[in-house]
Amino acid sequence: MVLRNRLKEYRAILSCNQQEMGKKCGVSRQTISLIERGDYSPSVTLALTIAKICDAKVEDIFYLEEEGNEKK
Repeated sequence: MVLRNRLKEYRAILSCNQQEMGKKCGVSRQTISLIERGDYSPSVTLALTIAKICDAKVEDIFYLEEEGNEKK
């Protein structure tokens, strides 16, 4: 299973760039970028913080996908 996310979509809804999102979450812009690219899995605390800022459920932003079923 691979952790995927819709963070970029939620940032767009908030009209928020990576720098601003990082500041709201207490992390760097680079951390937000890594999460969006799928190169970093956030802690439970960070995932919950992101969801709260986005006014969404964690599972609306982050989801598991079986390997080999990547969306294109």
